[in-house]
Amino acid sequence: MKKSRVIVTGGAGLIGSNIVQELNTSGEEDILIVDHLGTSEKWKNLSRLHFKDYMEKDDFLKKVQNGFLNSYTHVIHMGACSSTTEIDASYLIRNNYEYTKILAETCVENGIRFLYASSAATYGLGENGYDDKVDIFSLRPLNMYGYSKHLFDLYAMKTGLINKITGLKYFNVFGYGEFHKGDMRSVVLKGYEEIKKTGKLRLFRSYRKEYKDGEQKRDFLYVQDAARITLHLLSGAFYGIYNVGRGVAETWNSLGTAIFSALGIPENIEYSEMPEHLKEKYQYFTKSDTEKLLQTKYSQGFTPLSKAIGEYVKLLETGH
Repeated sequence: MKKSRVIVTGGAGLIGSNIVQELNTSGEEDILIVDHLGTSEKWKNLSRLHFKDYMEKDDFLKKVQNGFLNSYTHVIHMGACSSTTEIDASYLIRNNYEYTKILAETCVENGIRFLYASSAATYGLGENGYDDKVDIFSLRPLNMYGYSKHLFDLYAMKTGLINKITGLKYFNVFGYGEFHKGDMRSVVLKGYEEIKKTGKLRLFRSYRKEYKDGEQKRDFLYVQDAARITLHLLSGAFYGIYNVGRGVAETWNSLGTAIFSALGIPENIEYSEMPEHLKEKYQYFTKSDTEKLLQTKYSQGFTPLSKAIGEYVKLLETGH
């Protein structure tokens, strides 16, 4: 990453801000952060970062269409609407599909390294597993957010763009910097706040007999690992679509136990009804196939769930 000029869209968000922080750790500060701060407190994520400039996303898009990117070497495109419950399909198409198309095509035309965030939501129920080598035309996302991400993956594949860019399917990412995300905050952060307030944690009941309550499984990934993997794939000649997960499926109960343990509070988990609108779109199991990632010689490992939650809770407790 030496002698590079980097743009990070969504740079005030959870993954984006941690990518910038990781760049800072490696000595990189010639960074343009692009985001939409709006009325949220997402701006607080910027206060811990070192970067050259900030720009709002609409202003940035206008500049991109006027040759602005030519002085940059890398574009890390994390910016998107990440709400899995967003129902305005046109909004998602503009934000997650059209915007990405413009950036990707402009970068490729100008020889700029381009990496973008896809999502594990593109796998739908995981009927065909969570293999980043599978024929993506067989995938059926469960919600419009997942489909908006899937749509660009398909476009990149059909046009051959995918051979010149890198797409990352992030699994369940959590960690410091997500406080602004509202309902889209991780269960780690929601659970921490609930336990601090009530002394107990509520998880969704299971509606499938093969899973006991709280035994639904996810591939939970610490955001610091997500940032490191992102920069590893960016810095090498690794093109195509890659899963970004730990390759380990763990239960919500395990996650809850780790939060209680980090807080030094007796475990107290209750199970509540799942909202009707979620029941048909709920993933009971996700597990990233990491073979393709590991073949790139990624060697920094993955933070175990209990350790990651312990570190995260400590940061939340100290306000850092």
